[in-house]
Amino acid sequence: MKKKILTTLILASFSSFSFGQQTLSVNGALGAQSVFDGIRSTTGKTLKYEDIAGASPYLSKEFANAKVAVNYEQVPVRYDSYSDAIEFKKNNEIQVLPKTSDFSRIEISSPKQTFVLLETSDDLSGYFIELVNGKNSLYKKIKTKFTDVVPAPNSYASERPANFRTLDPVYYIKTDNGFIKKPRNQKEIIEQFPDKKDNLTAFFKSNKIKFDKDEDLVKLVTFLNQN
Repeated sequence: MKKKILTTLILASFSSFSFGQQTLSVNGALGAQSVFDGIRSTTGKTLKYEDIAGASPYLSKEFANAKVAVNYEQVPVRYDSYSDAIEFKKNNEIQVLPKTSDFSRIEISSPKQTFVLLETSDDLSGYFIELVNGKNSLYKKIKTKFTDVVPAPNSYASERPANFRTLDPVYYIKTDNGFIKKPRNQKEIIEQFPDKKDNLTAFFKSNKIKFDKDEDLVKLVTFLNQN
C-alpha cells in the first residue's frame, strides 16, 4: 500500500446554516506525492517494514482516533518513529499528515497521548511526545534507527539481516529562553533558572532526579511551573 502526502483540505458543511468539522482528503489532480512504504537497501532490494528484523518503527501498529487540528474531524492515526511521520487512515487508505502549523498538535484520545511538531534547529526537529504542557514544557523524542543488510563476506559466513533498533529517548525542556536540550544534571537546570536557585537546590536535595526517566523529569518540570 502506498502512503500519500495530504495536499488539499476540503471544507464540509455541517448544516445549511453553519459549517462543521473539516474533512481530510487527497486531491490527486493537484499533484499528491506518493511515499513508498519501504526502505531501499544497498543490495538493490526494497525492504518492507514487516520484513525488517528488530523493533517496529511504530510506537503502536494499531491506529487510534485523534484530533489532528482545530475544527477538523477526528481520524485514526499512528506514529512512525523511523520516518518521523504521523500516518492517518482514511477510506481504508494510509496517508501522511503534512508537517505544517495547521497540523502541529496531534491529540490521541486513547491511550491519551499528544504529539507536537517542534522546530528545534537540530537533527531532531519534528514530532515530539508532550509530557508536560505549561510555561515550561517537557517533550520526549523517540527515534528508530535502520541498519541495512550486511552481505556475507564469503560462502562460509551468513548474511546479517537488516534491522530496526529503537534509540534511547531524548528529552527537551522548552522555556521562555528556548530549549534545554538533553538535560543531563542538576547544575545545568539551576544555571537555566538562576532566580529559582534556592528552590531548585532544595528540590534536588529532596528528590533523586534521574534525567533519563519520564516520571522524574515530569516531576521536575511540574515543580518549575509551580515555583
